[in-house]
Amino acid sequence: MKFRNVVLLIAVAVVLAWGLPIQAEDSKIGFVDAQQVLATSDSGRKAQEELERKAREAQGRISPLIEQLEALQNELKAKQFVMSKEALQTKQLDLAELRNRIESQGQEEKSKLEIDQQRLIAPLQEKFLNVIRELGRDGGYAAIFLSDAPGLGLVYSREALDVTEQVIKIINSRD
Repeated sequence: MKFRNVVLLIAVAVVLAWGLPIQAEDSKIGFVDAQQVLATSDSGRKAQEELERKAREAQGRISPLIEQLEALQNELKAKQFVMSKEALQTKQLDLAELRNRIESQGQEEKSKLEIDQQRLIAPLQEKFLNVIRELGRDGGYAAIFLSDAPGLGLVYSREALDVTEQVIKIINSRD
């Protein structure tokens, strides 16, 4: 009977000792809003301004074609009843060709913008991830999650767990 009690006592002690490191370890977690970092950090704002400038330039290259299309459509609408069948067909072909040019130009501009976005955002993402890793390591965090990540389903977190401002300050200090 005594032996059984001693074994039971040792088993309980082992279970309790095994659970202590888990309880004693500080499970510090944090959340960061990546979109806010991108929108408010100095380098993020510069990248967004550059992308907006490039988008305006792309729109400027497409706008004359759209204006030309509208003018051609208006001309066709106004003169369709007085034009010969051949002239009407030529104008309709011109319209189709212009629509194709606009669509092609639009796709080309879109592709260029996507490449520019990747070129401008990729270094920011790398910097962001490095800062998060550093903050997690140096700040003693067990984990830092993206609060704006799709699928996370984060509905609420205490403001004290939000490390977004810290991340922004670190990124800005390195620019």
